[in-house]
Amino acid sequence: MKALILVGGFGTRLRPLTLSVPKPLVDFANKPMILHQIEALKDVGVTEVILAINYQPEVMLNFLKDFESKLGIKITCSQETEPMGTAGPLALARDKLDDGSGEPFFVLNSDVISEYPFAELIEFHKSHGGEATIMVTKVDEPSKYGVVVTEEATGKVERFVEKPKVFVGNKINAGIYLLSPSVLDRIELKPTSIEKEVFPRIADDKGLYAMVLPGFWMDIGQPRDYITGLRLYLDSLRKKAPEKLASGTHVLGNVLVHETATIGEGCLIGPDVAIGPGCVVESGVRLSRCTVMRGARVKKHACISGSIVGWHSTVGKWARVENMTILGEDVHVCDEVYSNGGVVLPHKEIKSSILKPEIVM
Repeated sequence: MKALILVGGFGTRLRPLTLSVPKPLVDFANKPMILHQIEALKDVGVTEVILAINYQPEVMLNFLKDFESKLGIKITCSQETEPMGTAGPLALARDKLDDGSGEPFFVLNSDVISEYPFAELIEFHKSHGGEATIMVTKVDEPSKYGVVVTEEATGKVERFVEKPKVFVGNKINAGIYLLSPSVLDRIELKPTSIEKEVFPRIADDKGLYAMVLPGFWMDIGQPRDYITGLRLYLDSLRKKAPEKLASGTHVLGNVLVHETATIGEGCLIGPDVAIGPGCVVESGVRLSRCTVMRGARVKKHACISGSIVGWHSTVGKWARVENMTILGEDVHVCDEVYSNGGVVLPHKEIKSSILKPEIVM
């Protein structure tokens, strides 16, 4: 089986992290976002993953070459010369996706994190015999999204309602699809939206089905959702593989610590924290609802909450970093400095406090 991951654009919503690497390579729970998806695809027998990309393909490919051999899966790029929307890339990669076997292929949005129940999705797709299956997730506020209206008994999609004013349902597109090769005949090689142009036509022909995604779902393309996504991911890990989480008197709730990270005496860490490879957390540090990425150092008695500390950054002694502060790569927050929602571009030194949310160039 094959899979196409829609990598797309510049990842502006996750800047300053995406100034250092393309968005799918930003770490999430101690490994690049896209790797969570590729590993799950490999587990259900996908042999080739195609990345639809219009930005820095060489960076992506060089990075993923290592994983190709480790995971034993082929990873290739399909490069757009202009943005092709969410359906155009399928037409562009047509020769790679349709190998004549008639087997369905996966299409994924690269920002989506979930438990990736691909085996159940394959099962459901085969059982209904339709042309395409989309995964949907239930949300509390459907009015912010496009809602998928389905037949309760069969999951057949009846119609799509964009940002409904009155309640028509609470299921939204989760950005995970399993499509039969015949879907490719519906897509022209031009910028096209799969959600707005292709799926409604398949639904009109009674060939589109929706499966409700079990477990959690989050689009982690922006910082606040990234932090929420980490909480949901760690909750899921607690249920599925609790042995991967840290434990001890210094740990509160769900905490993921890479085996090469070191943590000093008298720290309190958690809930919902990820500490990456080679990180150094000195004594007396308080961390909650945050990610500390590879090679970062948090000095004595610093306090970090609801924030993201980028690769190889430093947070000084007694510093306080909170309220969606995002430190890009190699940022150094000096001792006793306070950051309230600062978004700091790479390679900066912060010597004075950031008292209200702002971008530090």
